[in-house]
Amino acid sequence: MPLTSRAGRQHDREIFRLAVPAFGALVAEPLFLLTDYAIVGRLGTTALGALGIAGAAMTALVNFCVFLAYGTTAAVARQIGAGDTRRGIKLGVDGLWLATGIGVAVIAVAWPLAPAIVTMFGASPEVAAQAVTYLRISLIGTPALLVILAGTGVLRGLQDTVTPLAVSIGSFALNALLNAWFVLVLDFGIAGSAWGTVLAQALGAAVYVVVVVRGARRHGAPLRPDLSGIKTAGTAGIALLIRTFCLRIVIIIATVVATRMGDAQIAAHAIAIQIWTLLAFALDAIAIAGQAITGRALGAGDVAAARAATRRMIGWGVVCGVLFGLAVLLLRPVTPGLFDAEPAVAAELLAVLWPVALFQPIAGVVFVLDGVLIGAGDRSYLAWAGVWTTLAYLPAALLVVALGGGLVALWLAFGVWMVARLLTLGWRAYGTAWLITGA
Repeated sequence: MPLTSRAGRQHDREIFRLAVPAFGALVAEPLFLLTDYAIVGRLGTTALGALGIAGAAMTALVNFCVFLAYGTTAAVARQIGAGDTRRGIKLGVDGLWLATGIGVAVIAVAWPLAPAIVTMFGASPEVAAQAVTYLRISLIGTPALLVILAGTGVLRGLQDTVTPLAVSIGSFALNALLNAWFVLVLDFGIAGSAWGTVLAQALGAAVYVVVVVRGARRHGAPLRPDLSGIKTAGTAGIALLIRTFCLRIVIIIATVVATRMGDAQIAAHAIAIQIWTLLAFALDAIAIAGQAITGRALGAGDVAAARAATRRMIGWGVVCGVLFGLAVLLLRPVTPGLFDAEPAVAAELLAVLWPVALFQPIAGVVFVLDGVLIGAGDRSYLAWAGVWTTLAYLPAALLVVALGGGLVALWLAFGVWMVARLLTLGWRAYGTAWLITGA
């Protein structure tokens, strides 16, 4: 379909109506951590490395539960397409209760294991001590963060990405102010950075609860816990949990390998990962539109609309990926200064930003296709694809270790994983098995 066609322009308007506000909401989490990095960087390389380890562990723990957002978006959107808004919101309420329960369980399990989790990364004693401090404080905010995920999924499924944008802007501003106050003014160290983020997340979760409760009352959806509905939401998320687990394993292995290279390497890798994550979430804004549009179209039985929207989003994914790659290269000379990086860290970071930029166009297609298949409810295939692409990455990462490769070699191994994802997701989207219609 030509980009200048009337039908194409209609798809573009729908995509950007959802994607542009979703961009702001999606980048909230990496912006939280980037703000932390910019402020904690003033405390030195040890604190920055600690934040990299604790941030990777915390992100992994929370992202295992990303199905609370993605699964809820797809389920609610499909009900909206089928014309049953009340049931769609009920599914969202079940997701909020599930998020709260999982958040409490994560605290109970991960708090005593925090030292062991940090030890897995092989950090020096100085870095490990500060990483445990940051991780344990951050765990307190897990229920709030998971409620934010579920609440965001509800609103996306309702085709509302503006409200999550407003919440994200408010939370980000509060996070930045609290972090600066606690770390730079009150001199609380890395603990102050963690507390600032936790408080900002708590406020964001409260806003989502209020918005969803109001929507439930307006449409007559029940608010009380429904054990069968919560169980269904949890069961439906198992496949997405496996997919997410595979994604996080790749990130964790890369962080472990970088940590064992040295303090400068892990500090540079931590910054590069946050830049990658920020750009990934930006690209994922189109994928979020894909989740909402695909779920709604298939719920209404409109396969042609789902296909057409997918083609448009792939095109925009490529365009945005190229632009983001160029932006990384243009900003490369000044990037180390933004994080007050020491000379050794700056040298490593400047080198690794080349592969970060190179893989952006591939990422643009991968994230769009991932979102489309999630919106279609093609969870089982995504789980198996996650397993196979992770198995493709492992030999490349082990080769870096065996040959004593540096940070750039590690990121080239990361590129092997991205190409594997492109092939598996592209093959599936080209077929018809994912085009299941109805509520």
